[in-house]
Amino acid sequence: MVAEQRSKISVIGTGYLGATHAACMAELGFDVLGLDVDPAKIGSLSAGRVPFYEPGLEEILSRNLANGRLRFTTDYAEVAEFADIHFICVGTPQRSDSNAADLTYVEAAIENLGPLLTRPAVVIGKSTVPVGTAAVAAARIAALAPAGDRVELGWSPEFLREGFGVEDTLRPNRIVIGTDSPRVEAAMREVSATQIEQGIPFLVTDLQTAELVKVSANAFLATKISFINAMAEVSEAAGADVIKLAQALSYDDRIGGKFLGPGLGFGGGCLPKDIRAFMARADELGVEPALSFLREVDAINQRRRARTIDIARGLIGGSFAGRTVGVLGAAFKPNSDDIRDSPALDVASTIASLGAKVTVYDPEALEKARQEHPDLNYAHSMLEAVRDAEVVLLLTEWAEFRDADPDELAKVVAEPKIVDGRNALDPDHWRALGWTYRALGRP
Repeated sequence: MVAEQRSKISVIGTGYLGATHAACMAELGFDVLGLDVDPAKIGSLSAGRVPFYEPGLEEILSRNLANGRLRFTTDYAEVAEFADIHFICVGTPQRSDSNAADLTYVEAAIENLGPLLTRPAVVIGKSTVPVGTAAVAAARIAALAPAGDRVELGWSPEFLREGFGVEDTLRPNRIVIGTDSPRVEAAMREVSATQIEQGIPFLVTDLQTAELVKVSANAFLATKISFINAMAEVSEAAGADVIKLAQALSYDDRIGGKFLGPGLGFGGGCLPKDIRAFMARADELGVEPALSFLREVDAINQRRRARTIDIARGLIGGSFAGRTVGVLGAAFKPNSDDIRDSPALDVASTIASLGAKVTVYDPEALEKARQEHPDLNYAHSMLEAVRDAEVVLLLTEWAEFRDADPDELAKVVAEPKIVDGRNALDPDHWRALGWTYRALGRP
């Protein structure tokens, strides 16, 4: 008996989401063709080089290029001819003129792929889009495709955490598919068969609910982060310790301890732009008051950056002019080289604009940071970054920084003063070794 042939998969867009999804689908045994309009990106991936930092991804990429299950192209016609299931994984950045999501890349994928679909196919969107986008895209691609209504579209939101993208793709905590089509559901069950066998929840919804899942999750997580940072503001004013407060809250299983880490706040390419786009879409739908609380969530997040700068300025006498500052961290979070809306770089750049000589070190994000912020100085080691510094700021909680030896750093700084923007260090230990230690929300 001949085994049933697996569907072939295309992945349109090879940024963080697309490259990770393509490599992991190949790792699951599918033949995959990734597409991007950027020849340089396709050249890099085809050579086995991931153009961003994600633990474990390069090994999976190289392995599946070598075994022939994974290829890359810039040709939509090749993709249309090759694949039975097409995943749209392009970016949806914030628009330059508003808080709304920019759907240019999603629309371009539909417009370029649609006219080439001459046989039955399933298209599954994974990009994070405003609710209502999928229904429009489904109608548009069916109208464009020569195969007509034999081309069907569903939406399956992604839940990748940068630094854990491989794990979150191969072993997600849930799979959601928005569709009313048995064929789309069957296609998603096929590509998710391994995860379903492992007992991972598989949820079928309508298109609109599927679109809301990702932005709702991000809005909730952003709210939880900003809540504990609001408590940090209160704790500072009251002389309380927000770390002990968060610990006490975490024992309540209705609240839990995840995302209750007070500090500099969130950044990156998802949470900030997603909550802003969510608010913009709510306004378009006439339900703006329902999400008005997210404006304060965003505002609290931004205030943490200003407060970190104020604490550092207080430690060096009230002015940054002519002072030397060492910054540890450039990426918006550890285990990533993503600097989009990075609180660390925002703080570093602001301090530099106030007259300080700022030197930054990050284990993975230096190259991107240098391109984005040529106004800053960069070092290739932690000790080099803090040499002669009158104050040190820890702004991304890499393990290298959490495990730093206060005595070693004290030998090279001008003054042993540190602002722990992530509450990542043991204040008693650092103070015992002669450091002036300050952190957000702590005495």
